[in-house]
Amino acid sequence: MVSFADRLNAHVAYSWIGRWFRLEGSGHAREREGSRFTTEIRAGLTTWAAMAYIISVNASIISASGGPCVCETNDQCLTDDTYLSCVSDVQRDLITSTAAISALSSVLMGALANLPVGMAPGLGLNAYFTYSVVGFHGSGMITYQEALAAVFLEGWIFFFLSLLGLRQWLARIMPNSLVLAVGAGIGLYIAFIGLGSGGLNVVGGDMTNFVGLGGCNPEDWLSPDQPYFCNSRVLRNPTVWLGVFIGGFLTVLLMVYRIKGAMLIGIFLTSIISWPRPTSVTYFPHTEAGDELFAFFKQVVTFHPLGVVGNVLDYNYGKGKVWYALVTFLYVDILDTTGTLYSMAKFAGLRDPVTMDFEGSTIAYCVDAFSISMGALMGTSPVTAFIESATGISEGGKTGLTAVATGLMFFVSIFFAPIFASIPPWATGGALVIVGSLMMRNVVSINWDYIGDAVPAFLTIIIIPFTYNIAYGVIVGIFSYVILNGIPLALRKLSGDRVIPPNLDASEPWVVPPGGIVPIWLQHLTGRYHEDLLDIPMEQQQQYNPDNHHHRRSVTSVDTASQDHVVNVVKDSHINVNSPMEKNHTTFLP
Repeated sequence: MVSFADRLNAHVAYSWIGRWFRLEGSGHAREREGSRFTTEIRAGLTTWAAMAYIISVNASIISASGGPCVCETNDQCLTDDTYLSCVSDVQRDLITSTAAISALSSVLMGALANLPVGMAPGLGLNAYFTYSVVGFHGSGMITYQEALAAVFLEGWIFFFLSLLGLRQWLARIMPNSLVLAVGAGIGLYIAFIGLGSGGLNVVGGDMTNFVGLGGCNPEDWLSPDQPYFCNSRVLRNPTVWLGVFIGGFLTVLLMVYRIKGAMLIGIFLTSIISWPRPTSVTYFPHTEAGDELFAFFKQVVTFHPLGVVGNVLDYNYGKGKVWYALVTFLYVDILDTTGTLYSMAKFAGLRDPVTMDFEGSTIAYCVDAFSISMGALMGTSPVTAFIESATGISEGGKTGLTAVATGLMFFVSIFFAPIFASIPPWATGGALVIVGSLMMRNVVSINWDYIGDAVPAFLTIIIIPFTYNIAYGVIVGIFSYVILNGIPLALRKLSGDRVIPPNLDASEPWVVPPGGIVPIWLQHLTGRYHEDLLDIPMEQQQQYNPDNHHHRRSVTSVDTASQDHVVNVVKDSHINVNSPMEKNHTTFLP
């Protein structure tokens, strides 16, 4: 019997929506196998649920800078009621701006780039923005308004780099094992976040070993100045076990039986249990902070317009420290966002094994850059692709409909911020750990047989979670790869191939993927789109792809004729390589 969901999926797939997002059954030459409308919407809701915490967290972090509020004394105005009231207004403004820019950027990413990736102000970057650039209550090197101007300019610089294809090319030339390692490292990173104080609170600080078991009650902390450092009685906080068993094990059991929306069920069930006040697992304890959270929660529906942080940029580009902040934002964000987008694209099965690019990469990076600048106008730190998108991808999200659904939920969150900002961290912690375990599958494809490939990949994997920074892991991986492979290459050249590592044959060949540095839109203008790829021998294509994993629409999957025959037919008959028939015989590109 055909269900309502089946009829709905078929109807949407056959509509212009299905063809735009390339749903299975749409008839598009590059339709994405297994994509269904209802699955995409469910995946988008799951991604949003895993990301919803950013609304309150980002507002809390950036408001610590004081925003445009001015402190007239040197004591950071810790007891100045007027200043603190202004900071409270900043935080409420930032709840609106965070939800708004997350909605805009996610919808644009889904609708234009057709990627199942949610966007929001990035964690880590917002902390750097607040504590290293602006400083706590404005005690840093530049003002809040100048920092926003640096972010605004950064976005436009990124936009032009993306149009020229430089961001995409830099990522594509990375060795395959390092790309795989970044994905695995991100998996450990989000699992560590999920286990830490921002999630399940199973892991806490330790004065001797840096990290140790957490989960103690606040009265068992070493001191109020050292939260989540347990002095004794670890794992005694009941919210730990609520998150572990309901948000964790129950979610996994639902996934074992392939219950649709398992992660979403776990997140919301944990949240609902945590909302009543007279319980030991409540998110709203009877404290001053708890009362404030509950008062905001009870409003249910509210809209707070931007009154303090909107369009307050100070374009003081003649100041040297503004450029220092700008350059730092540039190199951290380009590595962070690039690594995240490529890992999410591979996790979703959208990265081409030949070109090492992913579909819609140019548009995706342009959307990211545009969103960074628009976020600055709304008063927030750089926007980036969120690693929590992996939760939606693991729920079956394959197209931009997932990101659109995520963005629409963020738009609704603008008006229902009291509800959506009240999802406790232990409700999403279990989902992050589960997604981290799914992303670790990348390690099986890393070349562990040659130490020159294995060590850089391993360093990338461990540096990302250890430093809480994706960019640092990428930097260490590339740096170590160049040393461990560059020196043997130099010795080999200088010795005339007499000094060669014994097992060099086991190394992963490094090649520049086909397609060059020229972006796809420029290839179309010059009429050279796909020309180079048609001349690539089969053996060389397999060399580009150490995993021997062929995309279903790549030249390696042609089953109607040999590759040479297809190439000759195309060249001799001058068939348009962009026609639907020819697309079945060419490598897919953005």
